[in-house]
Amino acid sequence: MTATTTLWRPTGPEELALVEASGWRAWPPRLPDQPIFYPVMNEDYAVRIARDWNVPASGVGYVTRFEVETDFLARYPVQQAGGRTILELWVPAEELAEFNEHIVGLIEMVREFRP
Repeated sequence: MTATTTLWRPTGPEELALVEASGWRAWPPRLPDQPIFYPVMNEDYAVRIARDWNVPASGVGYVTRFEVETDFLARYPVQQAGGRTILELWVPAEELAEFNEHIVGLIEMVREFRP
């Protein structure tokens, strides 16, 4: 059995609709001004982004959870983007299709925040 790592992704309604359109199996390609796809390493950090950034920006924020093959993730060092629990992976946009191939199971929407 392949070992997996749980990742979290805060997202807004447009990105979530594209994930749903993929059958909950893949993240959509990045926009030209989005050179990096950044899943986060813990739910608390994802909640803070969805609630505090996505809600004001788009009226709703979602937290998703998904599993990725642990061996594959070794190529992406964990980035500390602030305090000691502000941890994320930085996946270059050009590697996102390959990243999606290593998702195990479905992407799940686990939380929703509204004003």
